[in-house]
Formats: sequence, structure tokens, C-alpha cells
Amino acid sequence: MKPSISAGPPSGLLLVLMCCPLLGLVQSASSNKAGDKGHQHLVDTDPERCMRHHFVETITHPIYKCNSKMVLLARCEGHCSHTTRSDPLISFSSVLKQPFKSFCSCCRPHTSKLKAVRLRCAGGTRITATYRYILACNCEECS
Repeated sequence: MKPSISAGPPSGLLLVLMCCPLLGLVQSASSNKAGDKGHQHLVDTDPERCMRHHFVETITHPIYKCNSKMVLLARCEGHCSHTTRSDPLISFSSVLKQPFKSFCSCCRPHTSKLKAVRLRCAGGTRITATYRYILACNCEECS
């Protein structure tokens, strides 16, 4: 947050305004609700909604004797819309293999980045372990 200082009235009071960058996102999310495609917005205050949760994991090599390292990871957890839908499919054949098309929402990683950690092993060798670090979660169609 960046403080913005402005001179107050001549009474000697000083007014300090704190600008919150998330406020613009909340306002734009609520104004874009008409064009919403089922994505979660910051205005959703449900504490159990689909969101990123951090946890610490210790990485060790399963075979070689290496020093372990603790890393911060993230996972997507929470619920999406409770509404699911099944629409009948139209076919021109007498046999319907799948008579319905179902729609549901799952909490999944939306964006992530590849990260790596190096472990120092016996004899001075180094082994690199890689993993995906989740940046954002979203409710997306289940497969």
C-alpha cells in the first residue's frame, strides 16, 4: 500500500489516505458479473471457496543419501459451485452410448510455474528436484 499525504484544513490536521490495489479488482469483478463465465472473484467471501493453500514439504531423494530441503508448496482446495447439470444429447441413431452431457466444476490450478531445488548428496554430487508451484486456482470444468 502506498500512503498518499495531503494537507488538511488549516487546523493542523494531516490526512493520510491508504490506497489498496485490491479494491480496484473487487470493484471490477463486481461490475463484470454480467459477463461472468463461472470464475471466482475476490468478492466471494466464502472461506471454503476454491483457493490456493500453502504448506511446507521436506524434499528428500528416495535412493541417494542427500541433505533434505524444506520448500513452500501450494495446492488448490475448496469447493466450487454446488450446481451440476446434465443435458440430454440428441442423436439420429437408435443407440445412445452416452445419452447425457454433464457439467460440473472442480477446483484446479489455473496458473503455475516450474521451480527447482538442488540437493547436496554424498560424495559432493548434486541432484535437482523439480516441481510445479501453483500461482492461482480456479473453478474449471471437470474432465
